[in-house]
Amino acid sequence: MWKKMNKNTRSNLITYGIVIAAFIIMQVLISTGSVSSLLEGIMVPICIYVIMAVSLNLVVGILGELSLGHAGFMCVGAFTSAFFSKCMKDVITVAPLRFFLAMLIGIAVAALFGIIIGIPVLRLKGDYLAIVTLAFGEIIKNLVNVLYIGQDSNGFHFSTKDVMGLDMEPGGTVIVNGPQGITGTPQDATFFIGFIMILITLFIVLNLINSRDGRAIMSIRDNRIAAESIGINVTKYKLMAFTISAALAGSAGVLYAHNLSTLTANTNNFGYNQSIMILVFVVLGGIGNIRGSIIAAVVLTLLPELLRGMEDYRMLIYAIVLIAVMLFNWAPKAIEWREKHLSFGKKKKEAVK
Repeated sequence: MWKKMNKNTRSNLITYGIVIAAFIIMQVLISTGSVSSLLEGIMVPICIYVIMAVSLNLVVGILGELSLGHAGFMCVGAFTSAFFSKCMKDVITVAPLRFFLAMLIGIAVAALFGIIIGIPVLRLKGDYLAIVTLAFGEIIKNLVNVLYIGQDSNGFHFSTKDVMGLDMEPGGTVIVNGPQGITGTPQDATFFIGFIMILITLFIVLNLINSRDGRAIMSIRDNRIAAESIGINVTKYKLMAFTISAALAGSAGVLYAHNLSTLTANTNNFGYNQSIMILVFVVLGGIGNIRGSIIAAVVLTLLPELLRGMEDYRMLIYAIVLIAVMLFNWAPKAIEWREKHLSFGKKKKEAVK
């Protein structure tokens, strides 16, 4: 039965199997107390970065466009879902239902921004596209930092000056407090929910890649003029990939927002640094390689925490691992060795060659 399966199906099942096995192993280690509280605390962030890496790979690896504003979509999903959860905290007391609705809202708003940004931006190419998406991420972050939203018996109040500018009644609640962000968001995100979101993300991305639409998207990446010449709607498929990627980044933002008690928008979590870090996961894992993006995101997120006790050598070891991962994914000899020894389901003749 395994040999009769399609090659892509086998590869997808292996990817799912790796993720499920990793989750089961970590759950066993956590339940037996073999994992430190620090390591247990970064399980949700690992899930967030895996989702971000896989979703960005859809744009960078499958579509072939360089986007540097991926953290902006994460920011949109995080703040819209956190806003909803804080407003509905006393109205919807069932935490799973509230979180599910917050997830849908975060994904929908991030997808909407993906469409709005994608329509004009995807007409650009190369460096120009990268610069505009980078600007989008910075604009979103800065807009959040100047936004003040409060609520009282008269409804919602908005201001871009300060809290006093909200002009609320006594006893009103400040929901979004400018640079101080949103405080008191329900911490509903768990490692299990993150694991489920990773599987959903993989299901969407892998099925898209292996579908007719996915082949159209890859044909645009390989040769746009040739794709247009055979009647492929370039704008439609580029916008499809960009919007799906933005929606998945929004879901990662929802997990991020509901894993913290205070949500703020700064350079490290929603700015340029975050976008570049996600891009590093994609590049080191292999552009277009979904499984590689997962492994790179997990390893490079765990590594700084595991090496925290080695203050003198931590950055040196981190740099060595980065170089090793890059060589493993990009060096011709390493690629040849992987194809020979790590090729699942290939015929013996092909393996011998």
